[in-house]
Amino acid sequence: MDNVPMPDGTPTATSSPASRSRTGTAAPSGPKPGAGPKPLAKDTTAGMLFGIGAYVLWGLLPLYFFILMPAGAVEIVANRVVWSLLFCALLITVTRAWGTLAAALKDRRVFGSLALAAFLIAINWLTYTYGVTTGQAVETSLGYFINPLVSVLLGVLVLKEKLRPLQWAAVGVGFVAVGVLTYSYGKLPWIALTLAFSFGLYGFVKNRVGSRVDAITSLSVETMVLAPLAAVAMVVLAANGSSTLTSQGSGHFWLLLASGVITAVPLLFFGASARRLPMTTIGLLQYFAPVLQFLVALLVFREAMTAERWIGFGVVWLALLLLTLDMLRTARRNSVARKAALRRAA
Repeated sequence: MDNVPMPDGTPTATSSPASRSRTGTAAPSGPKPGAGPKPLAKDTTAGMLFGIGAYVLWGLLPLYFFILMPAGAVEIVANRVVWSLLFCALLITVTRAWGTLAAALKDRRVFGSLALAAFLIAINWLTYTYGVTTGQAVETSLGYFINPLVSVLLGVLVLKEKLRPLQWAAVGVGFVAVGVLTYSYGKLPWIALTLAFSFGLYGFVKNRVGSRVDAITSLSVETMVLAPLAAVAMVVLAANGSSTLTSQGSGHFWLLLASGVITAVPLLFFGASARRLPMTTIGLLQYFAPVLQFLVALLVFREAMTAERWIGFGVVWLALLLLTLDMLRTARRNSVARKAALRRAA
């Protein structure tokens, strides 16, 4: 299972044509009689711009959480859920997609999967926000570096998939990295591991219903599931005087409300990118987010990096390099096989 992790919670597949069909991405087809050439260069350029835009926004998300302080993780996530739901309702109204949302809510399998996904992404958001707001942004970036390795591991443990040699090597190197980082931190890097496993499981659940719901419908159902809990959290925080929504000035108030837009816009950018780019390209773009998060932690937040942590991160990056090489080699092999099949069919 070669899942591409999306910090917003939208997984997609990068391996076989069968995997792509589960996520709603059609396999390439041969040329049709009378069909004119497509403007591939223009479409690819737009896809790259949308993809880079999505991952840059996700990579810079720690800066947004930083300016929301003194709001804590629970308040930030609660506001993110509530205002995301309102923004999704606006988008669904504009796109006239209420029928699609109603169909998703009526489908027990879809709704059950998205409800489970909602609780997994809530764990992910809370852990991520807690890490950033408590001076541990470096470790949060580590979680998203580790995530592709967790997705591969889930493929073995849950789907009983057979790994290719480079994938086995990457997973093995990843275990070594966790050991090195545990030694350097003096404890298990639980923030990174919680982020990686919660998002890996989230991606696994979402892939079960990937082609049956679009991104906005999915986010809408998930926020609907979480909204009652988020509303209760906001009321409790206000009642005990620890809410910052209305106590830190109008600027802070509007920044918290903007969390709905900040959650949805990168998701829309990613959707536009996924329709235009090969999954292999998206798989490479995914590293923009943790790299930017890592740079923000070092250069803006001035978090410390000991020699042991540099070694641990280096081992993680080696594992990702092996995984990326395997992904590129497999994509090239599949491309050659498809072209050969098209030549035989012609």
